[in-house]
Amino acid sequence: MSSAQPTGDQEFGFIGIGQMGQAMVANWLALGYRVRVYNRTREKIRPLLEQGAIEATSPADAVVPGGLVMTCVSDDQALLSIFDDGEVFRRLGPQDIHVSMSTISPRTARLLAEKHNQLGGVYLASPVMGRPDTVAAKRQTFYISGPAAARHRVKPLLQAISRQVLELGDGPEAAHVAKLASNFLIATVVESLSEAFAFVEKNGLPPQTFFDTITEFLFDCFIYKGYGRHLLSGQFREPLFRLQLGLKDINLSLQSATESRTPMPFLSVLRDRYLAALAQGYGDWDWTAIALEVRRQAGLLPSQ
Repeated sequence: MSSAQPTGDQEFGFIGIGQMGQAMVANWLALGYRVRVYNRTREKIRPLLEQGAIEATSPADAVVPGGLVMTCVSDDQALLSIFDDGEVFRRLGPQDIHVSMSTISPRTARLLAEKHNQLGGVYLASPVMGRPDTVAAKRQTFYISGPAAARHRVKPLLQAISRQVLELGDGPEAAHVAKLASNFLIATVVESLSEAFAFVEKNGLPPQTFFDTITEFLFDCFIYKGYGRHLLSGQFREPLFRLQLGLKDINLSLQSATESRTPMPFLSVLRDRYLAALAQGYGDWDWTAIALEVRRQAGLLPSQ
């Protein structure tokens, strides 16, 4: 266990133990925090119980009296279902905090924030920017938005297991808007690199040579280097972020862009690319597997 001492809330709840949740909770446990964990599939929490986590038998049981509970689930409906019976709201006191880490629509964030105001607790948006390997290494970034007092209280917990925490104001939807916009930008990087690699390969230049050149001066940054290396490796079967979840995020962005009357034509291009990759059977592969669909259309791979 780390010699660092827990700061702020030393016990809290966590609902939704997927790849991201596993990595975050494991890091908090290693620092000496007490974490109550709940997941619909109990097998996923077993490794954390062995590391000292406390099992919660229901979502409401994960709520620490006078404390806070974090949620990290796959989509809007999974998040809303946690609150369907009203018990979590009843367990949350007026100053207790729901830290919402899922990638969800701004509309859902506003809806939940209002329900918290009416029924119990405070909504704090805190989506995670980072893949599970980055989270395990404490290199992720958190976007947070919501009431200032809630941000101040939760920030030390997030700082303890991350590279940085970026505050985006009081709006319950603001951090989720930033997360969707960020995922959109990353998806454009994956798409554009995939197209560029196919283009240079078909014209006689090895993609690796091209990649080494552009990351020396044009795109000397983490996202281009990290995703470029991954695309060149061709390792798409083991997902750090599943392709069908990438499509979910793009659809959320399209929904929000429509509601806010924001023309984003490239979002439609990405939606069609992800749909085509899903039709090819890549839904449970990593979301970078759209590169295979780019290569197939370029005649570099046979059609399935």
